[in-house]
Amino acid sequence: MLILSTMVLGLSAQKTNIEFTRYTLDNGLKVILHQDNTTPIVAVSIMYEVGGKDSYEGRTGFAHFFEHLLFEGSENIGRGQFAKYVEDAGGVLNANTSQDRTYYYEILPSNQLELGLWLESERLLHAKVEQEGVDTQREVVKEERRQSYDNRPYGQLLYELFRHGFSQHPYKDPNIGYMEDLNSAEAEDYVKFYKTYYVPNNAVLSIAGDIELASTKRLIEKYFGDIPRGAEPPRVKVVEPKLAGEVRDTIYDAKAPLPALVMGYRTPERNHPDYYAISMFNQVLSQGQSSRLNKVLVDEKQLAVQAGTFPSFTQDPGLAIAFAILKPGAEVLPAEEAFNAEVEKLQTELISEQEFQKLRNQVEADAISGYGSMAGIAESLANYEMYQGDANLINTETERYLAVTREDIRRVAQTYYRPENRVTLYWLPGEKPSK
Repeated sequence: MLILSTMVLGLSAQKTNIEFTRYTLDNGLKVILHQDNTTPIVAVSIMYEVGGKDSYEGRTGFAHFFEHLLFEGSENIGRGQFAKYVEDAGGVLNANTSQDRTYYYEILPSNQLELGLWLESERLLHAKVEQEGVDTQREVVKEERRQSYDNRPYGQLLYELFRHGFSQHPYKDPNIGYMEDLNSAEAEDYVKFYKTYYVPNNAVLSIAGDIELASTKRLIEKYFGDIPRGAEPPRVKVVEPKLAGEVRDTIYDAKAPLPALVMGYRTPERNHPDYYAISMFNQVLSQGQSSRLNKVLVDEKQLAVQAGTFPSFTQDPGLAIAFAILKPGAEVLPAEEAFNAEVEKLQTELISEQEFQKLRNQVEADAISGYGSMAGIAESLANYEMYQGDANLINTETERYLAVTREDIRRVAQTYYRPENRVTLYWLPGEKPSK
């Protein structure tokens, strides 16, 4: 059963024209279908609005844990057989978790569409959340934490940045969770989490590829239509207070081969109108070999081997990140001073018309080349729908970038890129000196 009418969208903007059909099942499951019959493959994906921030004290890391746990099997799929079904059909599968959402997908030959739908419906309705699977995946996740966070150079970088940048909002906690939480959580905790967030009204089913719309809708109804709607999941309502001033610290990392400068600026959520000007400000600083940071820090002053910035991409206000990995023997302070000088230029001077046109050309080129795979289209449609409530931004968002003026770029530099609105970390190799 469909709610209201099916919406078919394909509004062209700046040469991007991804046609799709969007509708909602009675149980609240949002469905987005993109038909492209040029290659006999299909991407079947489902995105849940639950991520690292959706936790509570003593039980962090649940969303990421479920990314692993829900490959364990279901009432109708044996343990360890989930991946085998896909691989035997000639497909691939994976999942990932951010601070705000969890995403699962299969890329299959198009004649295996029904297999992908069955697997995802099993994950949604019949997953086995049992002690055996919890114990198995607990060890897998703990080992991942050791390899990717605890024993990896700069592995704690994002955690330290967000820990220093947030005192109340759960963005302060790592997506993977704390080791003590991984050790102490019980199966009943995970059952509660599953029943809370893995409900159809908390998900977007996005399918792209070699499909036929009418038959695909029938299959979706067959596998998802009878899954009951759940209670509306709780949402994080914490509003992080403004920083009282710049937060500065020195982090010692025995595994890091080179010192680094790491900064995080408090910026608005992904759906804020200023996001586009902030994004373009970051592109001016760091996109490409001719970017300002690369020219100054890497080429001219030869302080860094790499430097970059990127905007926050979070559902709630987050941190835009800037970094520089320094050359051997380089000091962090000169790198910070050089970075500050480039930001100050953007705060006081309008970028040139030539640089601005180059920036706009980059935006248009990214829009044209950014959707080269069915997997990328499926994920982008789901992201736009979940984060911003409008999947058609896949076609029209470029207009928002092109509406940004040089004055807007200067304004966001002045508004958000102030020292009192940032976390600054000096990341130094070696052990922390004893007092």
